[in-house]
Amino acid sequence: MGGYALYVWGAYGVCALVMIGLLAASLRRLKAREAALRQLQPEKRRARRDGHAEDTPMEETGGHAA
Repeated sequence: MGGYALYVWGAYGVCALVMIGLLAASLRRLKAREAALRQLQPEKRRARRDGHAEDTPMEETGGHAA
């Protein structure tokens, strides 16, 4: 590599570490948001059961107000 092998392989290594770090951070955030969503879902079901139709998003009712 004409004397630049250390620089080139070092750059590949740093890039790989950054990408692995981004993947790990993204997966951690995904799991946290899924857990938060699971906590909110029982509240949503309870609101529906109690007859609070205004808590239902338009998408779930086919675009019409419930």
